[in-house]
Amino acid sequence: MGRRSVLITRHGKPVARLTPPSVGVVADSHPWERLRGSGVLHAEPEDSMLEAQAFDALR
Repeated sequence: MGRRSVLITRHGKPVARLTPPSVGVVADSHPWERLRGSGVLHAEPEDSMLEAQAFDALR
């Protein structure tokens, strides 16, 4: 398995990219500490990942 990025899309639009940790990351640190500062948001914060019809309470 090579070290490569994975692009996550929603309706064909990129919403996230997962990349392997950079070289030199301390292996004994907590996962959330290793991820800190590495995220990029590709959608609007108020965008829902689910359609309104997917919620039973709205039916």
